[in-house]
Amino acid sequence: MKIYSFRKEEGKKITKYDSNFIMSRIIQSEKPVHVGCMHLEENGVIGYHQAVLPQLLLIMNGEGFVRGEREEYIKVQSGDAVFWEKDEWHETKTDLGLTAIVISEQLHPDSFMALRNN
Repeated sequence: MKIYSFRKEEGKKITKYDSNFIMSRIIQSEKPVHVGCMHLEENGVIGYHQAVLPQLLLIMNGEGFVRGEREEYIKVQSGDAVFWEKDEWHETKTDLGLTAIVISEQLHPDSFMALRNN
């Protein structure tokens, strides 16, 4: 399991075409990609299971805890991106609720995002 950051501070200012915004790059794929939005309510959980494909979980709102194969939970919050390799066991849970975007396919987030400083 790796945890990346896509917070504003990690982004690049874009001014092309008279634009004025910050872009935090996340991923690029040449293959079909599955993208979904997960809404975990208070005390929600995505149970312990193996990743069928490499999977990137982008925490958009709220906070929670993730773990890989070890029973050590790591706190995540808005702006964090958690990456699990294919076949890696993992779990996500929240006390207060969280919303996350999940992207799965042959992913290589190292090319676009910096690892989060813990």
